[in-house]
Amino acid sequence: MPDLELDRERAYLSEARAALERMRERTEAIEVKAADPIAAAYLARALYYRAESLRDDPGSALFFGRLDTLDGERWYIGRRHVGDAGGEPLVIDWRAQVSTAFYRASRAEPMGIEKRRRFGIAGGELTAYEDEHLLDETETDHASAILAAEIERPRVGPMRDIVATIQPEQDALVRADADTTVCVQGAPGTGKTAVGLHRAAWLLYAHRDRLARQGVLVIGPNRAFLDHIGAVLPALGEVRVAHTTVADLFATKPARGADDAAVATLKGDPRMAEVLRRAVWGVLPTPSDPLVVPRGVRKWRVPAYDVADIVAELRERGARFHAARAMLAPRLAHAVLVAMERAGETPDDRVQDAVARSAAVKAYVKDVWPELDPAKVLFRLYADPAVLTAAADGILSNDEQAMLGWAAPPRTPGSARWSPADLVLLDEIADLLDRTPSLGHVILDEAQDLSAMQLRGVGRRCSTGAATVLGDLAQGTTPWAARTWADTLGHLGKPGSHVEILNRGFRVPASVIAYAARLLPRIAPGLGVPESVRDNPGRLDLHAVPVDGLAVEVVRRVEAAAAAPGSVGVIIADADVPNVSAALTAAGIGHGVLGADHGDIEHQIDLVPASVAKGLEFDRVIVVEPATIVAAEPDERTGLRRLYVVLTRAVSELDIVHTLPLPDELRAA
Repeated sequence: MPDLELDRERAYLSEARAALERMRERTEAIEVKAADPIAAAYLARALYYRAESLRDDPGSALFFGRLDTLDGERWYIGRRHVGDAGGEPLVIDWRAQVSTAFYRASRAEPMGIEKRRRFGIAGGELTAYEDEHLLDETETDHASAILAAEIERPRVGPMRDIVATIQPEQDALVRADADTTVCVQGAPGTGKTAVGLHRAAWLLYAHRDRLARQGVLVIGPNRAFLDHIGAVLPALGEVRVAHTTVADLFATKPARGADDAAVATLKGDPRMAEVLRRAVWGVLPTPSDPLVVPRGVRKWRVPAYDVADIVAELRERGARFHAARAMLAPRLAHAVLVAMERAGETPDDRVQDAVARSAAVKAYVKDVWPELDPAKVLFRLYADPAVLTAAADGILSNDEQAMLGWAAPPRTPGSARWSPADLVLLDEIADLLDRTPSLGHVILDEAQDLSAMQLRGVGRRCSTGAATVLGDLAQGTTPWAARTWADTLGHLGKPGSHVEILNRGFRVPASVIAYAARLLPRIAPGLGVPESVRDNPGRLDLHAVPVDGLAVEVVRRVEAAAAAPGSVGVIIADADVPNVSAALTAAGIGHGVLGADHGDIEHQIDLVPASVAKGLEFDRVIVVEPATIVAAEPDERTGLRRLYVVLTRAVSELDIVHTLPLPDELRAA
């Protein structure tokens, strides 16, 4: 029997789609007229982005919900605003204030809503609807089947937006004040990454003029992660948000070298900030010669002790090194003018400007306050023991200084093989020399893995803006991983910021999260156990096999997992990727291979090195040889944290295939 109500909603969707197309056509038809080429180019660019934001996605519906208010109004909630020919809204943007009720209204606080309707969607078409009458006391609370189906819907390809499934606690974080830095401690599957991305979209909606000008940046752990999340913001109509990895953020030079864990940890230590500050400001010599400025038939002198006072005063201003240097010539010129006035002359500002630009002053400034280059500063610090000792005395021990110093320095800064940790230090030096421009907002994901010096670098990018900091202390897999969020926020330059805990898991099923949580007492004592709120407990199976049967069992499990719709992730120790890939290829199983510098969004089956699994999710996951994954890390605790990450990537099913004994915590009770 036909559902007339569903037919009416489908007709409304068709009307909204036609209206969106008209909006896009009108935008594309606008003729660019401007007084100059620069303005014309700016306007053309703005119109292009506007047209792109109005592009319909036939794979999704323009709206996913409806609100019927007590006042008799009806609002359709969707991914973007759609208006009819007369300007009346057909669809309300999910970020609009009125849409808040769709996510937060409840029977206890209906927020003026009589009925909330959710739509089931498949292939861009409405397939069902589900009503919740918030004022009907006879209607009992029940879990939304449509909501559960959307969360558990199989997926292949990049991460989707969650505008249809945002929970009240997530919505509160998404809509936090633009000037507020928020830190989210989120267990696996709690949607912290989605919260960060949707917060970026909301900020650009609510504060577009300011943030579109100042910029919003999303920082992720690796390129595979960025590929995974890259489609979310464009799907929400935001195509101008920049994405980068932590490594790329500091990669002004190629990272051609590598440090061992101990040296990399030392270079990421917050004490290095003071060492570098001393290295920069320590290049200033004590003036020993006076400034002599010929002018006409006379020579004007500024004694060395007066120059020393001027230099000391500029150093104490707290300005950047080069900004303070730029003040030196005018200050010296002023001292010359004072000498002229004492001699009875009456110089004016033009004379002072001429003196400041004179060859004598320029040459003197070059000797007293040289211009610096970050690479040359760091090169000198590593290559010259005396410079290192002067900069690190009382800060680093003799052994630590020996770890930093070069036993055989390269010939020039240009030939130095800088490590990734060195690039972060170069960024710190660059900021000591010239202030780093600040963005309006930074979304930092997997923040628990950043060193103090990396966090300082990120903080410089939002020194006048705010940040959204996302992570999970239990998933820290670097030797310098954060112990507390207070430490992280302090290094970021946002001390005292609010920390919100998300521990209700929507993505990871109960059986999987409960199993992985057995590791928490070892890897993150005191951290609460996450709670899965899904009715579907998922599936978890362990498969112990003989050594010679490992490859056969992996192939068997992959074939079984790929028989159902949805993505399959085979997560293995990094060193085992070639062997497992060869086994799948020999079995005729097509697959992609993820890497730290690339992702894969085209294959149903992906091989995932354990080191890049963080932040990713798959419908079904096969974890191969957990003991090898643990052993690949520098220490057992870090290895168990890596394993915790790996085990919590599954949305529906998890198979563990192993020949070696599992960690004690994961063995059958």
